[in-house]
Amino acid sequence: MKNSTNFWGMLALGVCLIMAVGKFTNSKRTVYVKGLATCEVEADHVIWPLVIRDVDNNLQSLYSTMNGKTESVIGFLKSNGIAEDEISVTSPSVTDRKAYEYANENIVSRYQMQQVITVSSDNVDKVRGLMVRQGELLAQGIATTTDYEYQVSFDFNGLNDLKPRMVETATRNAREVAQKFADDSGSRLGKIQTASQGQFSISNRDSNTPWIKVVRVVTSVTYYLK
Repeated sequence: MKNSTNFWGMLALGVCLIMAVGKFTNSKRTVYVKGLATCEVEADHVIWPLVIRDVDNNLQSLYSTMNGKTESVIGFLKSNGIAEDEISVTSPSVTDRKAYEYANENIVSRYQMQQVITVSSDNVDKVRGLMVRQGELLAQGIATTTDYEYQVSFDFNGLNDLKPRMVETATRNAREVAQKFADDSGSRLGKIQTASQGQFSISNRDSNTPWIKVVRVVTSVTYYLK
């Protein structure tokens, strides 16, 4: 998690947007308003799984080939600034494709082996840079794959640093709307009757830039009118 010194830097990534809605209840002489605060931030952690697969009829030969590919991928990562403690490797999984009852008789290579090398890092920019350089692994005869089970994940863990400022913004905006209602009704804004803070939500800004997150919170406040 980034410390609070990075708070303003994160806010600079996008202008905070604020909105509010209100409702005037004449019988109770109260006004109910909602304040919304949203802000764009960059992910501060990334999980990048690199999946390598190969096939062979000889299990020992397949294991040797996969071991070499795994070492090459790890070497690629380390030589480009990924620390050893940011890399984890699963045990290889092997599938005997002819062992199934309804196996295809035309299968050429009996065994398939899979290895997953996972990068878990706070250096999101560096990892993103390496993602676009996977062609260097292809040049070595190593194809990395992705599927629904192994997806790149971008996370934002700095919510606690954002909370106070965003709640303040949403609450201040709600009060401004309540004041407008009071002025329009010829009343004076009184004390808070009830107040509640909604849950914070974090979502991708869009499907093309999943490392950019939108943080959102809504506050609900009811004021007395005099």
